[in-house]
Amino acid sequence: MVYYSALQALAVSVYILNVEATQPNASNIPSEAVSIPPLSFAVMGQNATFRENGFKTTFNPTNGTPPFFQIFHSDFLDILGPKATVRTIAVNDTFASGFAFEAPFFNAPTNEIFFASSVFVPESSFNHTNRISKINMTLVEEALAEDVANINIPFTTLSLPDTIQIINGATGPFKGSFVLATRGRGNLPSSLVSLNPNPPNNATVLLDNFFGRQFNSMNDLKLHPSGNIFFTDDDLGFILDQKPPPLLPSQVYMFDPVTGLVRMVADNVVLPNGIAFSPDGKTGYIGDSAGVTNQTLPSTVYAYDVDSKTFQFSNRRVFAFIDCGGPDGIQVDSKGNLYVASGDGVQIFRKDGVLLGKIFIGSDVANMAFAGDGKLIILGNTRIFLAQINAKSGLTMI
Repeated sequence: MVYYSALQALAVSVYILNVEATQPNASNIPSEAVSIPPLSFAVMGQNATFRENGFKTTFNPTNGTPPFFQIFHSDFLDILGPKATVRTIAVNDTFASGFAFEAPFFNAPTNEIFFASSVFVPESSFNHTNRISKINMTLVEEALAEDVANINIPFTTLSLPDTIQIINGATGPFKGSFVLATRGRGNLPSSLVSLNPNPPNNATVLLDNFFGRQFNSMNDLKLHPSGNIFFTDDDLGFILDQKPPPLLPSQVYMFDPVTGLVRMVADNVVLPNGIAFSPDGKTGYIGDSAGVTNQTLPSTVYAYDVDSKTFQFSNRRVFAFIDCGGPDGIQVDSKGNLYVASGDGVQIFRKDGVLLGKIFIGSDVANMAFAGDGKLIILGNTRIFLAQINAKSGLTMI
């Protein structure tokens, strides 16, 4: 009996140590962050007000004023660093349905971040394409150095060729340019397009069909260390009345820009959206955003093994379920942590799928991108945010 009691005591001690190991020391928490231990909300009680809709309500148990950081695990502190901050750097509400929504990419030589306006009507439609703009990060850095209270950096909207129709994803650099995933509109095809970030912003269409059939509406894309381009293709263009009925299943594809080979590498995803790779390219991630049409459908990020020769995705497993909105753009840092755009901001997961914390914006975020080490640009539709953290991009650049 004494032996059994000793074992019980040891088990309790180990449990307490494990719990304490996951919780940050209060003295290490940045001023713009709040610690929310999972045990603090594991039981809410019979009379609690529960969320009834994962797309219309967010989880903010401390009633903090966004933007701020929510810490669910102490490992998040390694990503944040001791002086993490998040603040607005640009504001504009004159676009039809949002000026900073999708397709962010950073051009290091000019220190500029590019981004596309909303892909929703009326900004994008059967008869109207969206717009791509840019801001200068040097101006942001100068405003931060001068401690400007309300930063609102001016943006420049580009004039692009007609071959670019409804930009939804972007990645790179790729041989000095950036690659866009476009939905197309009406009978104009969805396509992969190489865009020169320097004026006059020449564009070259790399791919616009699958053996003579139009893709449905390309969503997002990433470069793989092999040099191949992987992209998701969904039916949102049709759902949003921007494209004719789909001609293909919603799938994930690989495109070899050297040979022109295009092949399907993953299926059985209801609404494939964001895509990313681990820094070594051995693991692929795909976000299924079907929950945007029905919240009982997947709002799930899946992980896959990527074959080193065929590049087929296999061994699908659940990586994470997004509690607010659906998974949209996905980025990976140099340590393999996943950053997932969601309905309440950016949710950040350890490479084993543990939710470490959130950059809580309090509203929908479609995508984000690193603009140099320690600078994460977050697109909030009518606002652009800068999170200064202790992390750097794990994005493949060729």
